[in-house]
Amino acid sequence: MGHAYDEEKDDRGTVFLKYLLFLYNFLFWMGGAAVIGMGLWTLLEKSSYISFLANSTLSVSAYILLFAGGIVMITGFLGCCAMVREHKGCLSVYLSVIISVYAAELAAGVLAYMYYETISEELKESMNQTIADDYSKPGKEYITEAIDQLQEDFRCCGGNGYSDWKHSFYINSTQSSDRIVPDSCCKTVTLYCGKRDHPSNIYKVEIGCITKLEDFLQEHLLLIGAVSVGIACFQLLNDSHWD
Repeated sequence: MGHAYDEEKDDRGTVFLKYLLFLYNFLFWMGGAAVIGMGLWTLLEKSSYISFLANSTLSVSAYILLFAGGIVMITGFLGCCAMVREHKGCLSVYLSVIISVYAAELAAGVLAYMYYETISEELKESMNQTIADDYSKPGKEYITEAIDQLQEDFRCCGGNGYSDWKHSFYINSTQSSDRIVPDSCCKTVTLYCGKRDHPSNIYKVEIGCITKLEDFLQEHLLLIGAVSVGIACFQLLNDSHWD
């Protein structure tokens, strides 16, 4: 009688442990989805702003997040299958892969935090050169669109101010049609509105685009770092309960 009771108790414990493992595995899977979402958001929604950066660290961090998140979601599914079949070998491989993914997530977070410190100088150098040399040039249409989007989104004009356009290739070419700044500098964008140099018409006295983009990218880098490190630590702490 006592032996049967002990077996029943063990079975209940095993079932409870399985459900608990499924719960943690689901949380890992959700963490992978969050990491993928952050990576996609960076590459798709913010891709035009990334084009102003000479350094590829931000893109590399995003690709690491996509890779890590994808592996977490795939191995999460395989981990569930291994738990159902109680296959110890598969569980060992699953845990090894997950630990490697933690390292990748942490690496993405560390890269983001390190790049946070250097992005200011890089923007000042690369963006001024982009405005002066690349806007409206054949083959650089994506740069032209990115600058226009930036100036409209952040309500700014030029890298440090509207006067940056004076010495640009675009303003000094026939393409400008006597514009002083591109039409995207206007507070209300209309065709040829860039001809009228007045504070009521263009963003003339506000902070330049470099400062606004720098603030935006630094906030985004901090977010990438926080999400990457936070999810990795959360997964690692939960995983340590089973060691």
